[in-house]
Amino acid sequence: MLKTSGYAALSASSPLVPFHFERREPGPREVLIEILYAGICHSDIHQARNEWGGSVFPMVPGHEIAGRVLRTGSEVTRFKPSDAVGVGCFVDSCRKCGSCREGLEQYCDGHISFTYNGTEQDMKTPTYGGYSSHMVVDENYVLKISPRLPLEKAAPLLCAGITTYSPLRHFKVGAGQTVGIVGMGGLGHMGVKFAAAMGARVTVFSTTREKEKDARSFGACDFVLNRDPEALASRANSFDFILDTVSAPHDLNVYLNLLRRDGTMTIVGVPVKPAEVHAFSLILKRRRLAASLIGGIRETQEMLDYCAEKNIAPEVEIISVDKVNEAYERTIKADVRYRFVMDMRTLRA
Repeated sequence: MLKTSGYAALSASSPLVPFHFERREPGPREVLIEILYAGICHSDIHQARNEWGGSVFPMVPGHEIAGRVLRTGSEVTRFKPSDAVGVGCFVDSCRKCGSCREGLEQYCDGHISFTYNGTEQDMKTPTYGGYSSHMVVDENYVLKISPRLPLEKAAPLLCAGITTYSPLRHFKVGAGQTVGIVGMGGLGHMGVKFAAAMGARVTVFSTTREKEKDARSFGACDFVLNRDPEALASRANSFDFILDTVSAPHDLNVYLNLLRRDGTMTIVGVPVKPAEVHAFSLILKRRRLAASLIGGIRETQEMLDYCAEKNIAPEVEIISVDKVNEAYERTIKADVRYRFVMDMRTLRA
């Protein structure tokens, strides 16, 4: 067994603290990864504080992971020591169901092994995430990171990046379309960059006027304060696609009414409380309300390669691991530009 250091939540009401545990030795098809950077996702906070229910403690969060291969199993063919690699929101799946066979492992109909707060395929062994020094993952669930992508900026792509890229691709967002991005935090700012790179005319809806300069620098053509009724009314029936990235409670009907006929709004943020949707917000223009969950391995690799090709990367604040609790509080207050990434080497300093 491999002695591993990390940071864990021991209960829903306790701060994250240093935590020591053991990883297994890599099997024939597995890769031992030295974790160099770990992003902080708002879903880490939701789960560490049991805001969605079902959390299991002790919990080592983290599913935005970038590092280098230390060692490979005897049958590994895709990686070699020193390769730059990433791990996202899951580390295994049943591999047998229709979703897995189609490369949509995130929708596994059997058992998906989430990177943390989950279990391995035996449905017993707990998974511990990326707020740690090392991890062992089957090579089929490890992503290649191009040398053109700085590792510290690649880490958030494994969740914030793929979470926004996947629905834009699935709904075929492209040149000439009008796209709204609701919220411009860790997810939203990546949505702006992707949609603009795909050729869409992008409008950002935000509560914070100070973000307008950033929004335009990321590729947005328009910026709307979502507390301005006149500005919202003037844009009714005008969007082909809206990506809602907000994880705080808000009125979905406000944005549904901005869609033109047959427009689609896709939810990727997960507020703690369920939202209410008025049927007329959909019926009157044959609008669609959809949702999306990260991406499969194939699409996540596509996204990483796209970012390397197009020079797209998140805006990050690098912090030491011991600042994680402070970073959680700042994330809740939207006091980050735009994603915290922990330098995991500070765990071993």
